[in-house]
Amino acid sequence: MSTQPNNPWLVMFAVSLATFMEVLDTTITNVSLPHIGGSLAASQEQSTWVMTSYLVSNAIILPVSGWLADAIGRKKYFILSIACFTLASFFCGAATALWMIIVFRLLQGMAGGGLQPTQSAILLDVFPVEDRPKAFALSAVTMIVAPVIGPTLGGFITDNVSWRWIFFINVPVGLLAIFLVSRLYHEHAEAAKKKVSVDYFGFLLIALGIGAVQVVLDKGTQYDWFGSHFIVSLTALAVGALGFAVWWLLRQEHPLVELRLLRIPTFRLSCILIFFMGFVLYSSSILLPLLVQDFFRYDATWAGLILSPGALAVILMMPLVTRLIRVWKPRYLIATGFTLCASGVFYTSHFSPSADIWTFISMRVLTVSGLPFLFIPISTMAYSKIARHMNNKAAALYSLSRNLGGSFGISLVMTYLFRHAQAWQTYLGAHLAATSIATQQALMRNAAVLKAAGVAPSAAPVAAKALLYRQLQQQAGLMSYVDSFRLMTVIMLLLVPLALLMPGNFPKKGAVAAE
Repeated sequence: MSTQPNNPWLVMFAVSLATFMEVLDTTITNVSLPHIGGSLAASQEQSTWVMTSYLVSNAIILPVSGWLADAIGRKKYFILSIACFTLASFFCGAATALWMIIVFRLLQGMAGGGLQPTQSAILLDVFPVEDRPKAFALSAVTMIVAPVIGPTLGGFITDNVSWRWIFFINVPVGLLAIFLVSRLYHEHAEAAKKKVSVDYFGFLLIALGIGAVQVVLDKGTQYDWFGSHFIVSLTALAVGALGFAVWWLLRQEHPLVELRLLRIPTFRLSCILIFFMGFVLYSSSILLPLLVQDFFRYDATWAGLILSPGALAVILMMPLVTRLIRVWKPRYLIATGFTLCASGVFYTSHFSPSADIWTFISMRVLTVSGLPFLFIPISTMAYSKIARHMNNKAAALYSLSRNLGGSFGISLVMTYLFRHAQAWQTYLGAHLAATSIATQQALMRNAAVLKAAGVAPSAAPVAAKALLYRQLQQQAGLMSYVDSFRLMTVIMLLLVPLALLMPGNFPKKGAVAAE
């Protein structure tokens, strides 16, 4: 081990730079998929595998990243992950066929999956216990801000340069991160390479189970969930593989994934709470942009700009949270976070057809202002009872919980949105009887508007009915968004009592990590 001391803040900047790049790539391709598909002669459904392939391979590696860091050495594994991620990014940008970009996105996801948990383990290695809240506050920029600005940045680059540059920009960032980490981070003796056995069967079970879960969550809405044999088969595979994996891992002396860490009450509850923080972050980040694009005619760039001030609000709230840590118990901070997020989402459910961009920005700012109250105290408490030599595996489980929360949140909210749009359309349509006076009046108004717009009088009655049907669909769609925001509000409020179960206080100065 090098005898050179670590400068914690410089190390944090170096490792966060790499992780920011990786987290950004989970959302930066979202608005670029039509351009990628068009350029590579692929359908819209085929092009979505560009995103799904990344999420699947990323999810598979996350739980075993702690084992890999132990086997290779934390610093070597982190630098190797950056290097592979950077190389895969270059080949994604240079791809000339859809299958090529899907293959390299798989490799990119596998390389990037180790960055988030290893970053957390490195921060635990270089920061003393009393400084961890500040460290997690600043690293929250990576976890919270990156997925928020991803669609905005992706849309801007795609519209003004080329979709290929959403991958090429990773190359200089990755090279800089490799240089900084190699020079600034000097590995602690307990973080260096350890002699570990290889559990190939355990890895196979984890890969099958987690991979199947991620595909089900990402494709469930598209394939009508359990109305599809594909989704049913994958669900059965996921349940069987993960159930057998839990049994297998608990029987191993040195398992790939250390599930025994969940016996620690503080860590177990932290994983549950960070799961729901991921749920809040990702589901709210996808719902509001969809609303303004579907019904308020915003393009992808402007929809992304609605989210961007929320990132600034998160950054501004961090100093307040780090100060409150000195006087508030963690349970009260976390409960405050869920309450603020619930208030923001409930406020968003009261949008009106006349709402302007500033109204949507204020809604978003209020929603995300609660996230620092969640991420910082939950992350601090998660590792408060973890022995230093278990940091790698604890960080892997913790990161997996957050990412799965995001995937579950998006799947649940999108399914609820589509189902309720259909339900409202049926309900409203039942009240549009041809003999109804209100229906006749609506048709007359529509016909008058169409005639004034130049539609021939003979064609106006038919066009008026088509217009009325479009108006019904729009109203049903708007009501489904209202229902979805209210569902999220209820879920977040139900989490407040769960947050109050968090035991203990924040570690004080002079405390040492569990051994």
